[in-house]
Amino acid sequence: MSTAAIVPLISQVSTAVSEAIRRVRPDLAEADPVVRPSEHADFQANAALALAKRVGSNPRELAAAFADALGDVRSGSIESVDVSGPGFLNIAVADRAVWQQVSARLADSRHGVGTPESGRRTVIDYSAPNIAKEMHVGHLRTTIIGDCLARVLGFLGADVVRQNHLGDWGTQFGMLIQYLDEHPDAAWHQDELTGTSSVSALAVLYKEAKRLFDADPAFADRSRARVVALQSGDPATIARWREIVAESEKAFRAIYDRLGVLLAPEDSVGESYYQPKLAETIAELEAAGIAVESDGALVVFSADVLGPEGDPVPLMVRKRDGGYGYDSTDLATIRYRIKELGGERLIYVTDARQALHFRMIFDAARRAGWLAGDVEAIHVAYGMVLGLDGRPFRSREGDTVRLVDLLDAAVERARDVVAGKDPDLDPAELDQIAEQAGIGAVKYADLSTSRGKDYVFDVDRMVSFAGNTGVYLQYAHTRMAAILRKAGSSSPAADVDGAISLRPEERALALRLDTYGTVVTDVGALLEPHRLCGYLYDLARDFTSFYETCHVLSADEPIRTNRLALCRLAARTMQHGLGLLGIAAPDRM
Repeated sequence: MSTAAIVPLISQVSTAVSEAIRRVRPDLAEADPVVRPSEHADFQANAALALAKRVGSNPRELAAAFADALGDVRSGSIESVDVSGPGFLNIAVADRAVWQQVSARLADSRHGVGTPESGRRTVIDYSAPNIAKEMHVGHLRTTIIGDCLARVLGFLGADVVRQNHLGDWGTQFGMLIQYLDEHPDAAWHQDELTGTSSVSALAVLYKEAKRLFDADPAFADRSRARVVALQSGDPATIARWREIVAESEKAFRAIYDRLGVLLAPEDSVGESYYQPKLAETIAELEAAGIAVESDGALVVFSADVLGPEGDPVPLMVRKRDGGYGYDSTDLATIRYRIKELGGERLIYVTDARQALHFRMIFDAARRAGWLAGDVEAIHVAYGMVLGLDGRPFRSREGDTVRLVDLLDAAVERARDVVAGKDPDLDPAELDQIAEQAGIGAVKYADLSTSRGKDYVFDVDRMVSFAGNTGVYLQYAHTRMAAILRKAGSSSPAADVDGAISLRPEERALALRLDTYGTVVTDVGALLEPHRLCGYLYDLARDFTSFYETCHVLSADEPIRTNRLALCRLAARTMQHGLGLLGIAAPDRM
């Protein structure tokens, strides 16, 4: 069952302005009131300018008529309305209304945020590392963005199904399994290793297997035979393959735990899972007349994607040799997620270079009748992680950077910065704070970038206590927590009956807090985490201005109670918002 949201003041004002417009000009009743925050008042309504042009009126006169009507329809939330400029309405809300909003949000366990996604079955595909290979920088954005969306949509009421589409099938496994069988002394189980992970060991062994495959025709033949054994379900081969998968997942789990992402072992559904479903998927496409033969292969020609010469681009459903590839698996996957998982909203979090592929997969699913009605599929595309040179992020040797090395570098740099700020920290506490700050810095740098854009991985900037960084937000939370700690127990609610006037810094902070639910809801609708990051940064800045201007603990009552209420709501909102980003909100730093 859906939960109602606390209506923010800006929405209350918008409703009042809409009613004023309806009273003055019933023919314009559906017009947007164009209410926005303003530097000149709490809110500014700009509808009169566009509407006057539409109906041939003087905009200032029309605005004045709207202002008069507002005097009749406004609720207790609006204090005053003035006409300014060519036809703007500057609207101030009552101090009492602001404090009522603060008190109501404090009393609500959900911070006043509703559940607009209530019950919507939402399948989110993210992370997707390859078995027996290291997670690298290329897995960073999909894992972090996907996890944030899972958190936000789950909070908004969606029935979230996480899917980690592991690369656990293919001819390379036959080669690796054959090599392991012929080299029984090779160490690759996690309990046999020190200072490295099972996937690191397996990656090295795979390179050795590939070198031997290329150099030794006999080994190559044995490897091909092992591929056939794997695909036909040979028990010994399957058992070894399962060992490799299990050991790889242990290594992935260590990184997921460190990143604090929600992915659990039961969320892993590898490519192998869909192998038995490929034949029935393709048969259904053939029966629908969508999959057709072309040069000995079976393909689905795109309905709207054309190649350089104007020909429809094909999805390869079945190869000439009868084998299957990624196209086949992704078609079986989307069919499974709709028909068997009951997905109503399918979200694929992968880099922007796969946009054309998913456009074609979604198109084929629509034509097959799988993606029908209210079911929607969305490719959440993201840009690349760049190095300081502006090129794709690589090691000095030109190799892909391991994700664990990237995280280690951020934590070590955070340790230096935190230790420099407080050299007397206990070593154990320093380690904990450095881990929280370093991991949070990496995640925030990624999420705060509009996901369609590339961004530069700059550790020094990421862990700075100044600027739009995760560390800055964490530090703001520690300031909030410190005030509340010193205050001890006090009423969690604001005094709404004492007619306490608001200082500008209090007002700015309270109005910012009042829009939290709108921002979170927008993130869930638009799938853009950077909007929440921007909000939290603005909240931290508003709190800093409040903190530096308004005495809290030494203030007289009831001002002290109300300022503590602002601090408490700010701390709760910051902690919750960081939690939706998957970032820790430490009380001390």
